[in-house]
Amino acid sequence: MGAFIQRFRTVFLAAAGFSLMANLMLIVPSIYFLQVFDRVLTSRSHETLWMLTLLGLLALAVAGVLDHLRGRLLSTAGVALEKQLGPQVLGAMLEDAARPSPSAQVHHGLRDVGHLRGFLGGAGLASLFDLPWMPVYLLIIFLFHPVLGAVALTGALGLLGLAMLNERRSRDPLEKSGTESRKVARMADLSLRNAEVAAAMGMTPALARHWARHNTGVLKLQLASSRVANGYSVLSKSARQVVQMLMLAVGAWLVIRLDASPGIMIAATILLGRALAPMESVIGAWRQLVEAREAFGRVKNLLPDNQLEDAPTQLPAPKGELRVEQVIFGIKPQEPAIIKGVSLQIPAGASLAVIGPSASGKSTLARLLVGSWKPQAGSVRLDGADIAGWVREDLGGHIGYLPQDVELFAGSVSENIARMGTVDSAAVIEAAQRAGVHDMILRLPRGYDTPIGEGGTFLSGGQRQRIGLARALYGNPALLVLDEPNASLDSEGEAALLQAIRDAKHRGATLILITHRPAMIGEIDLVLVLREGRVSRFGPRDEVLAEVAPAMVPFKSPSTADNVKALRA
Repeated sequence: MGAFIQRFRTVFLAAAGFSLMANLMLIVPSIYFLQVFDRVLTSRSHETLWMLTLLGLLALAVAGVLDHLRGRLLSTAGVALEKQLGPQVLGAMLEDAARPSPSAQVHHGLRDVGHLRGFLGGAGLASLFDLPWMPVYLLIIFLFHPVLGAVALTGALGLLGLAMLNERRSRDPLEKSGTESRKVARMADLSLRNAEVAAAMGMTPALARHWARHNTGVLKLQLASSRVANGYSVLSKSARQVVQMLMLAVGAWLVIRLDASPGIMIAATILLGRALAPMESVIGAWRQLVEAREAFGRVKNLLPDNQLEDAPTQLPAPKGELRVEQVIFGIKPQEPAIIKGVSLQIPAGASLAVIGPSASGKSTLARLLVGSWKPQAGSVRLDGADIAGWVREDLGGHIGYLPQDVELFAGSVSENIARMGTVDSAAVIEAAQRAGVHDMILRLPRGYDTPIGEGGTFLSGGQRQRIGLARALYGNPALLVLDEPNASLDSEGEAALLQAIRDAKHRGATLILITHRPAMIGEIDLVLVLREGRVSRFGPRDEVLAEVAPAMVPFKSPSTADNVKALRA
């Protein structure tokens, strides 16, 4: 955020310059009335009247043009802010969402950027640029007459007091309303993501009532904050009109006493209205100002402080040697650890099957191995380098990961296989062929260019899993982690998966396979047995299976097809 402000400092200085010139032009109408009442009416000069009118119209036109240019300039700065911050905020949101316990407010980062963009192009910021001119207008009124200046100063201080009271009274309701509103919006988003389950099990009315109960509290908070804001807005408008009436009355009294001219009376009243207008506008736009301030703080906290630091040294492409050194991990520090002191070493090109009962930490270990989660203690090293120290964009091309719950993105099949980057058609087709999904993709309506819908809704579970496998194989990664890769596959898909595993081993990739099915272990070199987050057994496949599951030892036969037949038998 500081870098953005520094980059666009010239834009804000230019906007301040436009405000300077526009406000200078807006002094002209008061001078116009002063001259008309004090000179034209007494001299009865038509030429002076038309010339003053022409100059006044010209000044108002220039002020309007400058105000328009200022608005366009600030709107452009808002668009530039969203272009610059949008990708960074989305990246930070994705990183936070991948953590074990993502923050609740981070899902609204892009909305916060939108608030900032709207604030830069809105009337609230323009009023802040005009607000510093209030003392100048008051000084001119003092020069007209000290009594008029005293009335103007009293009115300005009164509006300033209303603004301070408005800030104090509306701060907590606005902050609570914003926080609860984001929670309710997040609740609605989660309900939409699970709409299929809700519809199938008749949960839709219950979810709607659950949302309505929480939204009622939000509406009460919004109503309270709106009442405070509207009350102070109406009060400020009434106060400004009262002050202007008092200014006119005092001016008339001075004219009657021959201490001022009628022109001064009218000019001072006009200047007072101009001086108080920005303050009134700021009070009316106070909600937008508070929301922009809170959005600024959230975005600033969301973005890491080290984004402008020099990029770390780029490491060479890894070969795939993996070491896990006394890794301890838990979702929250105060809760029991899920992974408890796991240590193991896997040579480059070797394969490991991770087995164990449910809730033993297998999927958690997979996330630690690919660097999605960071251990609380210990380290995961790829070719000797801590995986947490790699630049994620550089490391991602060397890792293939198929999670237990496959998530695809809105786009075409080829874009998803290419990991939503630049599509290399040859590499995409190669990955699909290695995953055994090439023929299936060709049968889709538009082949590789078929849109799959949000989350892959146009595909079956097995199709999503096989395309996810092709995505994991894209680019020949050195480390391949597959978490229950055959959970949604039929016999044809499972045969293609076994062939993909053999192909990955043949290419020298380090393979980590998490599975409950014995048929998948026939191609694996090492086996790790996890129990309650601890290493129960680790070693060569046949030795470990002989201890934990003697019936599975026949899978050491060289033929995977024979292994499958033996299992079915």
